[in-house]
Amino acid sequence: MKLTLRIWRQEDSSDQGGFKSYELDDLHPDMSFLEALDILNQHLLTVKTEEPVAFDYDCREGICGMCSLVINGRPHGSLKVCGTNQVNQATAQRGGSKGVTTCQLHLRSFADGDEITIEPWRARAFPVIKDLIVDRSAFDRIMARGGYVSVNTGSAPDAHAIPISKSAASQAFDAAACIGCGACVAACKNSSAMLFVGAKVAHLAALKQGQVERNERVLRMMTAHDQEGFGACSQTKSCEAVCPKNISADHITQLNKEYLIAALKSPTQVGDS
Repeated sequence: MKLTLRIWRQEDSSDQGGFKSYELDDLHPDMSFLEALDILNQHLLTVKTEEPVAFDYDCREGICGMCSLVINGRPHGSLKVCGTNQVNQATAQRGGSKGVTTCQLHLRSFADGDEITIEPWRARAFPVIKDLIVDRSAFDRIMARGGYVSVNTGSAPDAHAIPISKSAASQAFDAAACIGCGACVAACKNSSAMLFVGAKVAHLAALKQGQVERNERVLRMMTAHDQEGFGACSQTKSCEAVCPKNISADHITQLNKEYLIAALKSPTQVGDS
């Protein structure tokens, strides 16, 4: 299998950057996308004493979301559905590539001879560190403003000491599935992170442990969201379409409701740093 990789190269955030093309031969369709980048670095660029392409990854198991690449214009790439078995049919029904991180993308999703364009996340709040790696610490700063429960409870409570209904637990688990990869930001035309913030707010809002700081949490996290330079949501749901954990855009609706209620209860805190 032969592919041409058109990769964004950028020395740092102050560099203008640009695309550079590389040809790879003898690739196996069952290789993962990150393995193809490994081959590029180890067997082509390093041999030629060229600077390897910098890209981010960690678990390579679809868990952490560190493998943040925009592939052919789509965050995490697009999974090609092959065959007619039930698994592939289910994949097709949910959009073909939802629920997939870059490390789970395999070369069989591309045709022999394809040219593939690879870019970093594009957002003002995610400055480029080098090549395909961006700084996503803005998410950490948003979480530090309220994405936690700080109630002093003493030692760890016994299991099931605080009864949680099945519906509330399911809502919390669905929202907590967000891995903070930033694909929602990369897909949004406004570079909004409201799906990320919405998931974090909805997670704790569904639990009894999160009620004490509920209003303060949403006000602080949304203030941090705006201060970091993320845009507003325009409800195109492009974030939901590319989310590798299938986080629903309904969490954005809940975020707006939570923010409105909190703002009405504590108007003096709106916009506070």
